[in-house]
Amino acid sequence: MKQSNKNLISNAKTLRKNMTKQERKLWYCFLRTYPVKFRRQAVILDYILDFYCNGAELAIELDGSQHYTDEGKEYDTQRTEELNKEGIRVIRFSNKEINEHFDEVCEAINAAVNERKGK
Repeated sequence: MKQSNKNLISNAKTLRKNMTKQERKLWYCFLRTYPVKFRRQAVILDYILDFYCNGAELAIELDGSQHYTDEGKEYDTQRTEELNKEGIRVIRFSNKEINEHFDEVCEAINAAVNERKGK
């Protein structure tokens, strides 16, 4: 497992208890029972990832409106680059995709896990 910033653990626990509607849907309707283990609000490096699968080194990020500002885009790009350097692939879905194309999102996650695990 990647080294994590232990100072973020308390914040991650708070986020886990207060997931967004879209995070709850993805977790309870798909990832919680997915055959490859995912964690919610996982602390990796200096970041709290929405969902992380250690077995596939795959992060799933759900993007709300704050991610579409110039500042949000810049932060996300930097964060993704740092995670990629550690061998972690980051895939992103908008909240709209979760709301309107949930089955396709689940299929994309499954394909990414299978690709990362070499199936």
